[in-house]
Amino acid sequence: QVQLEESGGGLVQAGGSLRLSCAASGRTLSTYILGWFRRAPGKEREFVSAINRSGANTYYSDSVKGRFTISRDNAKNTVSLQMNSLKPEDTAVYYCAANPTLSLGRYYLETESQYTGWGQGTQVTVSS
Repeated sequence: QVQLEESGGGLVQAGGSLRLSCAASGRTLSTYILGWFRRAPGKEREFVSAINRSGANTYYSDSVKGRFTISRDNAKNTVSLQMNSLKPEDTAVYYCAANPTLSLGRYYLETESQYTGWGQGTQVTVSS
């Protein structure tokens, strides 16, 4: 079973940047689609971004497109999320997740039930 651990969260002012990282153990991440989700206070967990196994294809929710960049380093067994131009509405606990599906269809990328391995989350707080 894959174990994931996020790091890099913190407090930042609006307009600032943070880089989140996720390291894996137990499995080689190259065998998974990788995604980032977030849960804001009082809200459902939502899809943020995903990246395919090779790293050649990336996917973003409309709310973060153009501001966030997902990347992966299969040699280091890590995935990262570079977050720029942060807004207060980005405040949330951010989770990385691993998805074993062979499909790149939108449903399989964006639906959290398709992800079988999850990190514990890292808090991102954006002040105004």
